Amino acid sequence: MMPAKDLDACMDSRDTFLIDLRAPKEYVNGHLKGAVNIPYDRLKNCCMFPKSMTLVLYCDRGAVSMAAARELAGKGYRVKTVIGGIAAYRGKNLESFR
Repeated sequence: MMPAKDLDACMDSRDTFLIDLRAPKEYVNGHLKGAVNIPYDRLKNCCMFPKSMTLVLYCDRGAVSMAAARELAGKGYRVKTVIGGIAAYRGKNLESFR
């Protein structure tokens, strides 16, 4: 787990893959710069990430990303979740389209 305030530093890393687990409609309304939208219910079909990368998962408030992190960690992935989800993020890398 990582605090939302640490996301900006994490996003600059080439070893990090940022995944937004929310529904496409929520993603379009606003997401973190560089994040890829893979809704939680489709994540099981998309587990072809390089295991050398750290997967940073976020959802709206953190519960869904915790469940996804447990599943992916069980498959050998390095995973971090954002405490409080995107709702807790106050940094400079939020892309909003509202």
